Amino acid sequence: MSSRPVALALAEEVVDLRTAPLPAQVLARASDLLLDFLGVALGGAGEESSVALRRGLARLALRGDFVVLGTGERLPAPQAALANGAAAHALEMDDTHQGGSIHLGAAVFPAALAAAQLAGASGDALLRAAVGGYEVAARLAMALQPAEHYARGFHPTGTCGAFGAAAASGMLFGLDADGVCRALGIAGSQASGSMEFLADGAWTKRLHPGWSASAGLHAAALAAGGFRAPATILEGRFGFLHAYSGAALTAPLAPSGAFEIMRTGVKPHACCRYMQAPIDAALALRTAHGIEPESVERVDVGLVGAAFPIVCEPAEQKRRPRSVVDEQFSLPFGIAVALARGAASPAEFVRKTLDDPQVTQLMDRVTAVRDAALDADYPRVWPSWVRITLRDGREVEEHVIHPLGDPERFPDAAALGAKFRALARRALPDAQVERLAAAVAALPGAPGVADLLDAAVPAP
Repeated sequence: MSSRPVALALAEEVVDLRTAPLPAQVLARASDLLLDFLGVALGGAGEESSVALRRGLARLALRGDFVVLGTGERLPAPQAALANGAAAHALEMDDTHQGGSIHLGAAVFPAALAAAQLAGASGDALLRAAVGGYEVAARLAMALQPAEHYARGFHPTGTCGAFGAAAASGMLFGLDADGVCRALGIAGSQASGSMEFLADGAWTKRLHPGWSASAGLHAAALAAGGFRAPATILEGRFGFLHAYSGAALTAPLAPSGAFEIMRTGVKPHACCRYMQAPIDAALALRTAHGIEPESVERVDVGLVGAAFPIVCEPAEQKRRPRSVVDEQFSLPFGIAVALARGAASPAEFVRKTLDDPQVTQLMDRVTAVRDAALDADYPRVWPSWVRITLRDGREVEEHVIHPLGDPERFPDAAALGAKFRALARRALPDAQVERLAAAVAALPGAPGVADLLDAAVPAP
């Protein structure tokens, strides 16, 4: 790294992305992840937490012209970004950058869509801004080292996401490198997100990407107005790296020659990313061996160490989830519904599943196992294995290195479209879902984002 402020070096990089020739696959991936974001945001718009959030914002008597995806409501730009980001995180199906253990799209895209609407930016500019926002947030999350950051009680999406949203918004507002650097400096005083939601299945984690999006939008706007901020917000004595991690690295902040957006995966299952590989393995064993729930004696699951405080501990609490959020962060629940129902979709992660005796009995048979070998390549890879002992004495085992949706197993257009349509139909009729998909496909050549946003609003 050079001696100039790290935030300025990052700002210079993202400003260059506005006009630099980018590989076609990078812009195509940005478009794919935008489609995925729209699907999860529309799918989550009707969730109880999303409705409560909008009801709370209504008490502030806010009036605006910015689309709240999947609803007929309009809000000022920062609050629309807040509502859209929170909705996108409600189902736990939004994208994940595993190197940083961070959900990027739910923080970056809500801010970028609002900033593009404010600035009258083109579709191409929006996609480039997403590339820049993903780059900044992912690198910061990797620099903190996810396990270290979690150990301090922070959620990377709530902390690093604010910087990514600020970078994307600053790009769309036309800020120069000094301006984007100021935006990052302002974002650093808004970075927040506590993991304490795990204590009682609260909704606050769903707030994190939305708050990051709103914070980033504010940061870029204040920077555009000339508001001063510390250029050393990252590496300074009281900066982000020192305050939010006990073992931060600077190497991930330097250009790697690749794009972090290409290292971002999507989720097929409606739960924590740490549960995706185990669920893949359980489903594979269920199919390959015709496993029926009553034939299962025991299920051992090997996981990376960082997963334990999030989806495995306290063990008895994880075996008795009390809410949908508890379900989304319970390894025993995820394995149980996969074996009992052959799926781990939003239809399984609902309160009434807690009353299913078959699921409850299976949860009691699931045990998480620490396996140091799995940690060798973490966080670049989050592998898992599942071993099922059957009542007839047989043991069957499956290992998963890259779960479905990982960059190494990124879904093709058909699979990505199927996920988008299944979720978007929770908020929009079929004709509008197809109109929205077409607007995303046309976005690279579109003069703005109006057609896309219009398609994401239910017809009266």
